[in-house]
Amino acid sequence: MNILLINPKYPETFWSFKHVLRFISKKAAFPPLGLLTVAAILPGGWQKKLVDLNVEPLTDATLDWADLVFVGAMLVQRESAQEVIDRAKAAGKRVVAGGPAFTAAPELFPGVDHLVLNEGEITLPLFVRDFLAGTPQPRYTSAEKPDIAKTPAPLWQLIKMKNYATMSVQFSRGCPFNCEFCDIIVMNGRVPRTKSPAQMLGELETLRKAGWRGSVFIVDDNFIGNKDKVKTFLRELIAWQKARKYPFTFFTEASLNLAQDEELMRLMSAANFHKVFLGIETPSMDSLKECSKLQNTTLDLAKAVNSIQSNGMQVMAGFIVGFDSDTERIFETQMQFIQRIGVVTAMVGMLAALPGTRLWHRLQAEDRLLGETSGENTDGSLNFIPKMGVDTLVKGYKDLVNSLYAPKEYYARVNTFLKHYRPTAFSRVTWSETVALFRSFWTIGLRSHARLLYWKLILKTLFTKFKAFPTAVEMAICGLHFEKCARRMREE
Repeated sequence: MNILLINPKYPETFWSFKHVLRFISKKAAFPPLGLLTVAAILPGGWQKKLVDLNVEPLTDATLDWADLVFVGAMLVQRESAQEVIDRAKAAGKRVVAGGPAFTAAPELFPGVDHLVLNEGEITLPLFVRDFLAGTPQPRYTSAEKPDIAKTPAPLWQLIKMKNYATMSVQFSRGCPFNCEFCDIIVMNGRVPRTKSPAQMLGELETLRKAGWRGSVFIVDDNFIGNKDKVKTFLRELIAWQKARKYPFTFFTEASLNLAQDEELMRLMSAANFHKVFLGIETPSMDSLKECSKLQNTTLDLAKAVNSIQSNGMQVMAGFIVGFDSDTERIFETQMQFIQRIGVVTAMVGMLAALPGTRLWHRLQAEDRLLGETSGENTDGSLNFIPKMGVDTLVKGYKDLVNSLYAPKEYYARVNTFLKHYRPTAFSRVTWSETVALFRSFWTIGLRSHARLLYWKLILKTLFTKFKAFPTAVEMAICGLHFEKCARRMREE
């Protein structure tokens, strides 16, 4: 069997880093980890090719080669995924689809022959069994949660690593919290399942031997969902990193209660974690209680951010406007809060009702749903009727994002962040990073309207906080991307 796995295109979004990638001569930010893992689950005797439409086109010759076309996607990739399905069907190919988009809303994707939903470790072998027997079914689902300690390592040989800014691995699935708007617990459950330390170190060793150095994204829903197991893994990771002279820097996603565990922060720092994405959401206690994000109500949010940054990790964070408890004052409140705590990479989105979540069911019962979500909460689109009114929310949101990423406000956050940041990660300056620095001199330092702010940041960091210099350069480049994304959304 010839198996073609296709990763659809991502639109230009906050997380696409489209305008950053050209600085470092990369084609995409992240590889399609899900499809690489699916490839490893499929029979070893099958021939496999992977086409990531974010780095290369799908040729007719490659499509002709395939016996089966596998498509994996998230909701934000919906448009491109449907184009792939339509093209494959026009070529007479049988299409197999799975992943978060198809699991959440299979009815949105006509033309799929076989839907392999939920977690592939369970449903994919069922499809393969029936396919080999000549009796494949149109849909495979399962509520069973697999033991991911048995999940095979991704087939990295199917991609060219040089095309990507970072590699990705997964340590755990699931999150112990119960936020109303989150679909992670719908798909992956509230009991975090983890891989073993030996399994993780084996995957990392495979990456290292393949020649990868630098950034690795641990893609977990909540990396610290099971603190005991993550601490055990980190202790072994620290020894592994030290013995190999720190080939990787790590970043991940976690809950804000990370700031309450000094030991965990120290272990992450010692393992060479330099960034962490947190779901802060809002400084409004009423809104946090409304969405059941109670874990954030027991913390001083600003002190929590400062504590994590003082342990050598840059805090990136998600924020939301549009809760029922929000009034028109929330936009200014969010703006002042984000500026005060110095979260530079602040992903602010409007509340979205994702299929299957408690929020989706509540709004459906209240007859407030407007349609399907785009899957991209920073594109300025709404799929429900907010209490403050659609026009008020959309306008306030667009004004907020454009204010946040205006150069003056953005560079002010960078400087606030640098006051608290105590860089600890060991990293090597790569050739692509050196090239990015000189490109930033030209693109931002000479041609950008932010050039004076840029040079002030560069020179100040160079002479007063040299260890943070690479981070300052990276933030300046990312600021250009965020500003362009905000401007595009405002004009739509």
